[in-house]
Amino acid sequence: MVTGETAVSVIVPASNEAALIGGCLSALLASDPVPAAVEVIVVANGCSDDTAARARGFAERFAAKGWHLVVLDLTEGGKLEALNAGDAAASGGIRVYLDADVTVSAALLGQIAAALEGPEPRYASGRVTITAKSAVSRAYARVWAKVPFMADCVPGCGLFAVNAAGRARWGAFPDIISDDTFVRLSFAPGERVGVPAAYEWPIAEGFQRLVRVRRRQDVGVDEIARLYPDLLDNDDKPAFGTGRKLGLALRDPLGFAVYSGVAVMVKLTKGQGSEWSRGR
Repeated sequence: MVTGETAVSVIVPASNEAALIGGCLSALLASDPVPAAVEVIVVANGCSDDTAARARGFAERFAAKGWHLVVLDLTEGGKLEALNAGDAAASGGIRVYLDADVTVSAALLGQIAAALEGPEPRYASGRVTITAKSAVSRAYARVWAKVPFMADCVPGCGLFAVNAAGRARWGAFPDIISDDTFVRLSFAPGERVGVPAAYEWPIAEGFQRLVRVRRRQDVGVDEIARLYPDLLDNDDKPAFGTGRKLGLALRDPLGFAVYSGVAVMVKLTKGQGSEWSRGR
């Protein structure tokens, strides 16, 4: 177990991620040396597969790296419960919240640890690379990566981190849809740091799944606006102006058509539910 405000705890909620947890943990193990003690906490929640067992199979490799691996196996599902269980088990002052389908680059963890040093509250994430397999999702990703929020801000999709002073901003994770938005908006824009190292974040596959996920994202943002209106003071989401849209449409007409089609369908089907779809 690691201790201290400069130690790093990586919390990985994982629900039926047997196919992906190995890639996530292997990428962490390939990280460049981090000037801090590191523990990785995998929280298998409500799994009907062998996610927990596969994660435990990495124990010797983590020990050989000098890192500590903890695997929690919860009978009940739910990402928020998994995050809270991971936080309860964590001892590092720096907390990295990492989705099990995310693949980090070698430099990312060290850069995040360096960005979060110091006593002032800070939030950090890396440079997100959106990945997809299907032609429709690849087209969508090309445009989504260039919208102002994704290109100019620190979105923290699939991976965000805070230091000890930042984590003190809230208690347990509330029972909400969009935990990443809640945490990001708990920090003013000047308190958020984007480091140059990248990570890969996969999106939903296929048009219908993209619509369902985008609709759920919008419901999650609306929920935060309703329950935590004061957090909106920290929203720095830039406008997606007509000129920028036109430029994207001219450069990538197929991608823009898919992106716009998803947005239109989300509006037309608003209120049809916020069911979750991983899209794989």
